[in-house]
Amino acid sequence: MTGTIPKIVTSRWDTPDSWTLPVYEATGGYRSLRKALTMGPQAVADEVREASVLGRGGAGFPAGVKWTLAPADVWPRYLVVNGDESEPGTYKDRILLERDPHQLIEGVLLASYAIGVGQAFIYIRGEMALAQERMAAALNEAYAAGYVGQRICGSDFSLDIVMSWGAGAYIVGEETALIESLEGNRGMPRLKPPFFPAAKGLYMQPTIVNNVETLSNLPWLIENGAAAYSALGAETSRGTRLFTVSGHVRNPGVFEVEFGTTTFRQLIEDHAGGLREGRSLKAFIPGGASAPWFFEEHLDLPLEKVTVDRAGSMLGSGAVVVMDDTTDVVAACLRLVRFFARESCGKCTPCREGTDWLEKILRRIDDGHGRPTDLELLMDVSDNISPGLVWPPKQTTICPLGPSATAPIASAMTRFRSEFEERIAAAERNRHAVPVELTKATSHA
Repeated sequence: MTGTIPKIVTSRWDTPDSWTLPVYEATGGYRSLRKALTMGPQAVADEVREASVLGRGGAGFPAGVKWTLAPADVWPRYLVVNGDESEPGTYKDRILLERDPHQLIEGVLLASYAIGVGQAFIYIRGEMALAQERMAAALNEAYAAGYVGQRICGSDFSLDIVMSWGAGAYIVGEETALIESLEGNRGMPRLKPPFFPAAKGLYMQPTIVNNVETLSNLPWLIENGAAAYSALGAETSRGTRLFTVSGHVRNPGVFEVEFGTTTFRQLIEDHAGGLREGRSLKAFIPGGASAPWFFEEHLDLPLEKVTVDRAGSMLGSGAVVVMDDTTDVVAACLRLVRFFARESCGKCTPCREGTDWLEKILRRIDDGHGRPTDLELLMDVSDNISPGLVWPPKQTTICPLGPSATAPIASAMTRFRSEFEERIAAAERNRHAVPVELTKATSHA
């Protein structure tokens, strides 16, 4: 692809009052909705499927294919928007909700129209107060203008959209746990099978769960067509995608880049300004805290799902965390594992107990009290949570949270085991050192 890459989901970010209805309408907002109402539901669904819009929430499953999984002639059916963005290092959906909520609402309308949904839910993470405020205001504007509600734009299509928010639980980012939370239950994942949401989701009815960024792509796609969308990106990763870059870079932020053709090096150096002055790369996490780490030799890999998967990690939530040569690997592992230990819902024993033990062992090493047996113990506990420590991960848990806690350990131990060994060796020397006071007392005697 040559020339300027269009901004599919970030075109209004720098526009004053971009979150308001007048600005959205003045910049082409709800034009795709009117077009879709003349096309018919099946034509809209066909456009999305032809464009191969991959889910932007982590799994990367094609949205158009997901929509077809709902059983025919089973009603009512629901659309749920997953805005419980909780992966450490990820904040793209929050900014989409804050700066362009009407774009998401239009995406919800387009998806609901294509799927045959009359009730949609937008679920937002509990801590995202500004996002909740702006989404609520945007929904009120959309209802008042006739874009949401009964007989939308004079058509036979009607849709009710409800905004809900959580209590700040990471686990609710998992779609079945989110559904449990929406039903008023504690956010814990369901077993799959038999509860695949597309067949039996919210209130045991067919439910499609899509990510905020995924649906935000739809207004541009419907207006410009599947061919224009597919002309961007790689064959298996089409369009553009948002990536958040944080850590030891000069210009951390959220960047919309061409999906599948931009490399990690271009993202980090050209968009995020490169590493801090005088520093070199030690490692980077390519897809959020739950992804296995990448290193210098991976910088020229394209931001393409298939390629990154084959290299042994994932693009996940699109969160790239950069660590330079000053990084304390033991402390970095502890920080990540501690997050997952705290966020375990407790439903599965390997995760509930195992992540807590991983945190305790890492804390002991980081505090200077590590034992020679700790490294094998770390790997053994990790193996009990995610057998074989392979990628894609195997798991002894219902959801991937448990294996996520083992990813930083497996990555760090593979590449930087000597740093753990040096920390433990120093602890051993301190334990066996004769105190200075005792030495003096012995010499005087």
